Amino acid sequence: MANQTIVFDPTAGVPVGANLTIYGGSALTADFNIVDTASTAYDLSGFTGSSQMAKSVSVGATLGSQATFTVGFTSAADGKIRVSYGATQTGALTEGRYVYDVLISTGSTVYNIINGNVYVYAGISSSPGSV
Repeated sequence: MANQTIVFDPTAGVPVGANLTIYGGSALTADFNIVDTASTAYDLSGFTGSSQMAKSVSVGATLGSQATFTVGFTSAADGKIRVSYGATQTGALTEGRYVYDVLISTGSTVYNIINGNVYVYAGISSSPGSV
């Protein structure tokens, strides 16, 4: 997946929307370049990250956690975050629309930095000879 640039303004209090696509059985890797409102790389040294994905449901229903993505800092000082999920794990997901978020924290302060939809496509091809 291509890099996406996210403008992080901690005073705004709202996440940036970024949608993802997962093809069941293939690994997900999404790279994000976090910049401040002046388009300068946001130094994320000392931050930790987490991400959850849940099946999208109707308004008012409870969303249960379906997946925990791995969030890593490929270059914290340069504001570079990678969200990933392995091929075995994506193969176990059912097709459909999900929602996800990426949280970063430093000390006791937590920021919801990215929210979005994830569409999971299940494989449609069968193995040769299994038809």
